[in-house]
Amino acid sequence: YHRWMEVVIYATLAGLPAISVPAGFGANGLPMGLQLIGGPQADLALLRIAARYERLSGELLAQKPPGL
Repeated sequence: YHRWMEVVIYATLAGLPAISVPAGFGANGLPMGLQLIGGPQADLALLRIAARYERLSGELLAQKPPGL
């Protein structure tokens, strides 16, 4: 948990909106993600970017973890 907090705490402390989106699987089979950070008060813009990413990443998001 604390290792995870290391990557999100800076946006949170700065009061910036942040969202994570899936980015497939690494060579070890574990899921990977991207964290997108918006400017001050850019929550809606960031949500729109994430929604567009989701629409354009259909094939990537349909992948199953290796071994399933």
